[in-house]
Amino acid sequence: MNLEKILKQISEASGVSGYEQEAAQIVKEHFQKYCDEIIEDPLGNIIGLKKGRGVDNKKIMLAAHVDEIGLMVKNIDDNGFIQFTNIGGVDQRTLLCQEVIIHGKKKTYGIIGAKPPHITNEEERQKALSIDDLAIDTGFTKNELTSRVKIGDVITIKRSMITLQNDWVAGKAMDDRAGIASLLVCLKELQHCNHEVDIYFVATVQEEVGTRGATTSAYSINPDIGIAVDVGFGKTPELSQYETIEMGNGPAITVGPNIHPNIFDKIKQVAIQDYIDYQIEVAPGHSGTDAWPMQVSRSGIATGVLSIPLRYMHTSVETLSLSDIKKTGKLLANFIVSLNEIDMEELLCY
Repeated sequence: MNLEKILKQISEASGVSGYEQEAAQIVKEHFQKYCDEIIEDPLGNIIGLKKGRGVDNKKIMLAAHVDEIGLMVKNIDDNGFIQFTNIGGVDQRTLLCQEVIIHGKKKTYGIIGAKPPHITNEEERQKALSIDDLAIDTGFTKNELTSRVKIGDVITIKRSMITLQNDWVAGKAMDDRAGIASLLVCLKELQHCNHEVDIYFVATVQEEVGTRGATTSAYSINPDIGIAVDVGFGKTPELSQYETIEMGNGPAITVGPNIHPNIFDKIKQVAIQDYIDYQIEVAPGHSGTDAWPMQVSRSGIATGVLSIPLRYMHTSVETLSLSDIKKTGKLLANFIVSLNEIDMEELLCY
């Protein structure tokens, strides 16, 4: 498996919340290589089932969201400029001077322009512009543009993944295509392993606008255990060490009320026994992941969270280490195999 190539492919694909089709279909093709069954539900979740060899029909759900934050056309003015709004938590400070793709009848390329500094006053130079002050310039007149673009079309940042030093990469939508990539690593690892539980690999949709895909897929699957794989705040100089996780040191295992304590303990135990790097991440409330709706689905699901360290979240230069993705996938696979040796009912009791 060429992890860097796969991550580049899925991160560069379009998949704004509610409009995930392009990215989701790529993920579906990769799931098909390893899974026994593929389901695409009415909301758009891609669910790959890898059957276990057990006889008690125990199920585990691994969820990583395939959607990304993005933009949407809300108006085209008489001069052909596009006014737009956001879908999900876009960092508006980073939009200025970005290249974009408007996904209309035809892909249309544009830029978010800026007034030259020569003709701005001191006050204008000191403040960040809001999204309402910005517009997209495509070079088309209004008549030309409206034959290609309509109100409601989604917009993504035009960004190719780049390779940095060592095994670091940067690009858009690593949140949470990195999680998807870790599920593929897990699937690859499990090809050589015996596991008793049935595993549902779920590329969830609409996480960035309310964890909706995890809500419906968890209800449908009704797993015994649900593990969300997402990204966490990678450490940078200006951030507190208590609010971040270290790049290159493996996934963070989350602890807090959104997490079943026995699931936390078991994942940690597996990491220690199998010499897989890990960190601890504290989430005293909402984990901000697909584990939140999974936990309270139906009569309740025992949940866990693994976080891949990521710098510059919700920008177009999200940065991470490929080794952290590999370690996350391996930890997931080893955790699943470890369930062969234990009484599931005992594990899921408090």
